[in-house]
Amino acid sequence: MAEPFFLKPYFQEKIWGGTKLHDVFGYELSSDKTGECWAISAHPHGPSTVANGPYAGETLDEVWAKHRDVFGNAKGAVFPLLTKILDAEADLSVQVHPDDPYAAEHEHELGKTECWYIIAADPGAELVYGHTAKTREQLADMIHQEDWQDLFVHVPVKPGEFYYVPSGTIHALGKGIMALETQQSSDTTYRLYDYDRVDAKTGKKRELHIQPSIDVTNVPFVAPKLDVQTKQVGTSTLTTYVKAPYFSVYQWRVQGELALKRQTAPYTLASVIDGQGQLTVDGQTYPLSKGQHFILPFAVKQWQLSGDLQIIASEPGVKA
Repeated sequence: MAEPFFLKPYFQEKIWGGTKLHDVFGYELSSDKTGECWAISAHPHGPSTVANGPYAGETLDEVWAKHRDVFGNAKGAVFPLLTKILDAEADLSVQVHPDDPYAAEHEHELGKTECWYIIAADPGAELVYGHTAKTREQLADMIHQEDWQDLFVHVPVKPGEFYYVPSGTIHALGKGIMALETQQSSDTTYRLYDYDRVDAKTGKKRELHIQPSIDVTNVPFVAPKLDVQTKQVGTSTLTTYVKAPYFSVYQWRVQGELALKRQTAPYTLASVIDGQGQLTVDGQTYPLSKGQHFILPFAVKQWQLSGDLQIIASEPGVKA
């Protein structure tokens, strides 16, 4: 299959969501609380659907299960990655995700290491990114005392920034942030603090997961040090944000024309977050515009991009 396949996203309603997924990308939303666009997903809680080619109408998990050669016969029971766009009209709950062994034992799915590319951020917007506890005992004490102000580390955020969030990291997107998230294909979240919000649908506060959060949090918190590399290719720019065990993430900033070829990964995921242009594969041209998401499968060894495009791309890592 020497052609890309484009995907129809799956949308999730969230208590903190808004309408910017429509305002920015033009997506048709069924709720004014749509917070998550599951853009490239084979997860059972929200699989995306192939829009073109011989597998049109199949969900990504079905293609993974029935046509593994499309992905270079990659191993694994589940498609390992999930790409989302998050629209935080309000603060997300402060949360933490388990690693693979803990998630396999307790949740029967993958752990969740993730990362964010900040698409947009209102002035003054912040992340929760890390904590101040030095020991697990101190962490537990501060949590049980609800000493949130001293426990959480707040980080101002600007558009164009990138954050790597390994499993075990206490974190949250703040109000006014839109981010593209690349993550392991997992929907396990341990909610530590939720601002005492009441869910309008249930009339109750959302469930917290205090003990699992204490169990899986990395102590002490050490912010990852990234070796971000940027390379000029003609009039375009290639940025490598992270090469990690579960994924590598890149930005292709296309201005004019850019030719790329696959190195070692069996397939590539891509999301157009701004601009418009064209993708050419094996002599066939496909129009690209903001809000599109596609996979370059194993048979696509090289491709050309043209126009004015900002694309966030990812590939599975050695543990994926």
